[in-house]
Amino acid sequence: MKSKKEIRRGQIKKRIRRVINGTAERPRMSVFRSNKEIYVQLIDDTKGNTLVAASSRVIEGAGSVPKIEQAKMVGKNIAEKAIQAGITTVVFDRNGYLYHGRVKSLAEAAREGGLKF
Repeated sequence: MKSKKEIRRGQIKKRIRRVINGTAERPRMSVFRSNKEIYVQLIDDTKGNTLVAASSRVIEGAGSVPKIEQAKMVGKNIAEKAIQAGITTVVFDRNGYLYHGRVKSLAEAAREGGLKF
């Protein structure tokens, strides 16, 4: 049975996705936050393809630092990968999470890395 928190996040997510849509030139930057890890993808919604992805699972040394630092590492990593793929602007999809804590630090690190939202 889903908790009230999960149901609320799902409703917020649906409301956000009605407005946000990613294209090949300006993909949707979708963030998923679990209790241990944080994941981010750049998605082209017109074709349904993931263009670039990054997570705290694959970054070297991310397991030994606090979660907010992990999110910063993932944000910098996704910015580097996106720029290598020729992507400079994205649409940020917080995926129903509050723009606070790990989600905020990931977004700020991606902006510092060169992405524009």
